[in-house]
Amino acid sequence: MSAMQELLLPLALLVLQASLCYGACVEVDSDTEAVANEGFKLGCISCKMRSEVPAAASVDWQFKGLNETNFSHLYHYENENASIVDPRFYERLHWNGTKGSDDLQDGSIFILNVTFNDAGTYKCIFSRTLKYPNYKFSTDPNMTIVMKVVPQVTRGLASILSEVMMYVSIIGLQVWLVIEMIYCYRKIAAAGEEALRESAAEYLAVASESKDNCAGLQVAE
Repeated sequence: MSAMQELLLPLALLVLQASLCYGACVEVDSDTEAVANEGFKLGCISCKMRSEVPAAASVDWQFKGLNETNFSHLYHYENENASIVDPRFYERLHWNGTKGSDDLQDGSIFILNVTFNDAGTYKCIFSRTLKYPNYKFSTDPNMTIVMKVVPQVTRGLASILSEVMMYVSIIGLQVWLVIEMIYCYRKIAAAGEEALRESAAEYLAVASESKDNCAGLQVAE
């Protein structure tokens, strides 16, 4: 195998692995802090354990306000058709999940013009049917999200600490680069001085040898 083939083989394997991983489902927790008068995404992802098994699913959302004791039906999505059930959210909800397929794994929705009355507990419920060759299996995974509404964006302590650490790391790297540059400059300068001293010593040795040769020729004459 040539050197070029040895180089291309790992690259081809990486591309193949990337293509296999493309479109993989990852369950990520939803954000929970919405800003009043802005849009907000309620994330709800339920991944299948067996991706090769075909399935069909519908998604239902339920909502319970801060001063309410029971959940009310909020939203239903099935066969690429959506219906807003709760009149408080009419014309303010949009599907933000899986599109172009009945095999739903992302059941997220997007709320327009969030109000303080939208704060509360949301429940996302999948009704999934796995279609095996000889039978069907139904599951109902669900997720609960407690959403709060704030008048403006707030920054958490973790975000502030992350930003501070980022700047500290940048400054530390710059200082380290300056120290490395100074060290390398001094090393190069010292090597240059040593080379000059060696050249001067060689020149003096050659000159001394030439002088001795000239003196020997004069004596011989």
